[in-house]
Amino acid sequence: MANIQKLDPCASPLDYYGSELRRLREANSLKQGQLGDIIFCTGSLIGQIETTKKVPTRDFSERVDAALGTDGVFSRLIGLVLRSQLPTWFQPYAEMESRAAYISTYQAQLVYGLLQTGDYARALLGVEHPGKVDEVLAGRMERQRILARENPPALWVILSEAALLQEVGGRDVMRAQLARLLDFRDDPWVQIQVLPFSVGQHTGMMGSFTLLRFDDDPDLFYMENYDHGHMTANPQLIKERSVGYARLQATALSPEDSATLIARVMEERYEEQS
Repeated sequence: MANIQKLDPCASPLDYYGSELRRLREANSLKQGQLGDIIFCTGSLIGQIETTKKVPTRDFSERVDAALGTDGVFSRLIGLVLRSQLPTWFQPYAEMESRAAYISTYQAQLVYGLLQTGDYARALLGVEHPGKVDEVLAGRMERQRILARENPPALWVILSEAALLQEVGGRDVMRAQLARLLDFRDDPWVQIQVLPFSVGQHTGMMGSFTLLRFDDDPDLFYMENYDHGHMTANPQLIKERSVGYARLQATALSPEDSATLIARVMEERYEEQS
């Protein structure tokens, strides 16, 4: 007799997803292999997702909804599942980020997460999460969906020149990442500025930080250290950082000149190898 693993749907969003997948599959009188045949995957993968050994994807969820006639249950649930794969200390920020109407961020060393390519993000996450890169990467890519929604937040990103020069994942990965930044030149909701080394001392030298503004809630200030984040609605701190950010905007290259610099670095530093 097969040893059926018991599931606790209250343990986590992933456990709930797995238990619902098993329950609704069985309600349709389908074995794992049969459902796998319908949605073009293996029965083994179905079993691994049901027992939380694998994290489902959005494409998988959509195919399951279609196969089981679940009216979008799994397509709605997958966002919560993928967000739960982010580091626990980061999840509160990701939740607030997804609700923000306006995001302004200064990044001292790396490309902001909402603008990262999958390969760039994978290289970064492989350093801190070598055992679960796919899961954490899925959570990071899920964050980026807010830029594609009907009413996206306004996003203003100031990148230190260091973010263009710090090689992550190799030359090809960096070239693709800088090309990705250039893709936003015609996006009315995304503005990217580069803060060149030549400006000298500036108001962002204590590190990366982000300001979130909302339609109906107080503004938030966020910054993070090695393994934890700090988020506050302290009005005085937000006032000081907002002024500091305005100074960074005034000091940085214009969006047009920033795109020119990004393109030049992409060609000169990360040119394609013959």
